Amino acid sequence: MALLDTFERIVRTAHNFTEAESRGDSTVHPFEERNIHPDFPVDVRNLFDNGHYSQATFEALKYLDEEVQRVSADTDFGKSLMMRVFGGTPPKLALNPGMTSSEQSEQEGYKFIFAGTMQGIRNPRGHTTKISDDPDTCLDHLSLTSMLLRKLEEAGLR
Repeated sequence: MALLDTFERIVRTAHNFTEAESRGDSTVHPFEERNIHPDFPVDVRNLFDNGHYSQATFEALKYLDEEVQRVSADTDFGKSLMMRVFGGTPPKLALNPGMTSSEQSEQEGYKFIFAGTMQGIRNPRGHTTKISDDPDTCLDHLSLTSMLLRKLEEAGLR
């Protein structure tokens, strides 16, 4: 199985050598192209660069989970943490003033985005090694996680 993993990593990174000319500036890392949040642990980028895309996603989402725990002072985790701290009246972590129905809808929507991200993306990668993401899927996950971190920052929670 290790030989297959090595082969897969080589195949997934081969485009770095074959398509460099067609990209223009080959010194731009995909994280910069996608504006991936710079606060992710260094392991996230290292895992991505070494072809461990599912693990990079998992580590980024663990970081988001820990950030929400930290700013909310709540020890729960995952979906239940997100539902509790972004829900309720008033929510423990308010993303906006919550004065209008639009702001209340936004708060509720983000509660489900945070919770769904944990349940639908993070959890499967934490329970099996059989998930094998490609680089674009990983970058999509990291972009979503970056957006959620930035939403916390916009709300003054980080």
